[in-house]
Amino acid sequence: MPGYQTLADIALIEQTPLSARPVAPDTFTMVRRGAATNPQALALRFVLNGEKPTESVDFSYAEVLGRLHQTANLLQDLGIGPTDVVSYLLPNLPETTFTFIAGQAAGIVNAINPLLEPAQIADILNACGTKVLVTLRGFPKTDIWQKVEVVAPLVPTLETVLTVDLLPYLPFAQRLAVSALRLGQKRPALPGKQVLDFAQQLRTRPTDRLTSGRTIRSTDVACYFHTGGTTGTPKIAPLTHRNLTVMTSLTEYLTGTAAETGPLVYFCGLPLFHINGAVVTVCAPWSMGHTLVLGSPQGYRGPGIVANFWHLIAHYRIGLFSGVPTVFSRLLDVPIGSHDLSSLKYAICGAAPLSRELILEFERRTGLRIAEGYGSTECSCTNTVTPLAGEPVVGSIGLRLPYQDVRVVVLDAQTGHYLRPAEPNESGTLIIRGENVFQGYLQAEHNQGLWVDIGDGGGRFYNTGDLGRQDEKGYFYITGRQKELIIRGGHNIDPRVIEDALLQHPAVAMAAAIGSPDPDAGELPVAYVTRAPGHTITEAELLAFAAAAIPERAAVPKRIHIADELPLTAIGKIFKPALLKQEISRVFGERLAAVPGLRVQPISVREDKKLGLVAEIQASGAADLNVEQTVQQALQGYTVPHELRVLR
Repeated sequence: MPGYQTLADIALIEQTPLSARPVAPDTFTMVRRGAATNPQALALRFVLNGEKPTESVDFSYAEVLGRLHQTANLLQDLGIGPTDVVSYLLPNLPETTFTFIAGQAAGIVNAINPLLEPAQIADILNACGTKVLVTLRGFPKTDIWQKVEVVAPLVPTLETVLTVDLLPYLPFAQRLAVSALRLGQKRPALPGKQVLDFAQQLRTRPTDRLTSGRTIRSTDVACYFHTGGTTGTPKIAPLTHRNLTVMTSLTEYLTGTAAETGPLVYFCGLPLFHINGAVVTVCAPWSMGHTLVLGSPQGYRGPGIVANFWHLIAHYRIGLFSGVPTVFSRLLDVPIGSHDLSSLKYAICGAAPLSRELILEFERRTGLRIAEGYGSTECSCTNTVTPLAGEPVVGSIGLRLPYQDVRVVVLDAQTGHYLRPAEPNESGTLIIRGENVFQGYLQAEHNQGLWVDIGDGGGRFYNTGDLGRQDEKGYFYITGRQKELIIRGGHNIDPRVIEDALLQHPAVAMAAAIGSPDPDAGELPVAYVTRAPGHTITEAELLAFAAAAIPERAAVPKRIHIADELPLTAIGKIFKPALLKQEISRVFGERLAAVPGLRVQPISVREDKKLGLVAEIQASGAADLNVEQTVQQALQGYTVPHELRVLR
């Protein structure tokens, strides 16, 4: 199998400096090079409905390149220059990919999650200074246009809104039905804003060239991604063309070059407002002339996509897909049947850890090894990944990618300053340096404590805020997080969104949100609160209040625990590590208590140098009960490790 296998292979690759490698100067040139390998090859296959998995709208590379030229020329005609921002608020559509790549040729592209509430969307549009917004035209069973109607008046810099219509992708009967519903309706309009139809505007633009005459510098900002900070000023990460082209070129070392692998079909089911979906499943295949299958506007969440996933693999001869833990967990419930999966070579899981049991069961059923990876928006996507051709190490996030300097170091707990490198297998802070790493957030207030200088003269490292260790073979492992993000099925949730909302309630004195272990999503948001003096409140009342006050649906807590007091540090701050231990103990205890015939002592949670938080379980059972196997099955899917002592 092509691709590197060991740390020694990576060192061999790096004997040639990155500056001597044929990395494209900008993302548009990167895609144009990929298209040149075979202009008539299929570049994009769009599956509108997973319940009809063999029906797709297809684009050759020549057609995609034509659309990219038209889109960039349209944006340029609308006043988008190198420092102007075009935002998109779209589901996964061909037009989303065109906007993402072409927008970088015209100016700066800003991707926005359409599931956010209008207030958050407006904050992000304003923080970026959005001039043009590409969004979905009003359509049955979607609410994106309704959000745009609320948001547009709140964004003074917004001049033009381009609407993308789903109608042309519908089967004939559905097109007639939607067209009938629109009879008598006015065309989309927004007071004080120019509203244009995306497809109509493209038709008058040249397909064979960029009309702007712009020379794109590798240091120019290509795109913005919103990474958190959903209270106060949004946290925006600018990525340059060099950041993206370097990151994309590194995927060739992972999978092997197109010449080595032959044509490869990628499947995209992750949202294109996320760095993983945009880089791994759009930039990577298009940079090498491979084919991209875009699986429904809702991605993996779309009707029929997961249920017919193995059918999709077999029909389109898909060779690579990436997902988050919830996707792999759900695929275990989908029978493979007689589907031919021989084309499938790579399955990559990122965003959150997978449990050992889920990995082994997935591999047993499919014969396909899952490669686990780790990365961040700030580093243009991927930092470490299990080498696809190398040794599988279950529980590891793999080796560093070539030309990325990934280290585990010990920092001063008070100042955050560098003290020393961590020993092999010693937990410390993960820091990263390389040409894929951004230069800091758009707003300066988010950059405090962001960089680490180890004094080697090689430049600063990005402080990921994650805790990890590295073994003797160079494999990395995540052991915890210094930053407090809750990762729900790969979706990052800022706990402050939950805490700030709950603190608006007059009956809440203190609030702390943490991630509760979940076998499917990895973590689910929960909150702990104390009552304000003289007030009474129930969990049900607080849950209803939170659902109404929290602008991000995924952040609404699943449970809210009302406590007499919360653990505090010496200076009076809530001590979340103690709450995490308490939550792990509670979840595991409730799970095991539901198992017939199993008796479990109170569960304690300890910190382990290698593994992070570990649940210590003491259990016994009836004579005919295999306690060890029973506990293992009950806790299958949880990423928090446990140690069992069977009581006799």
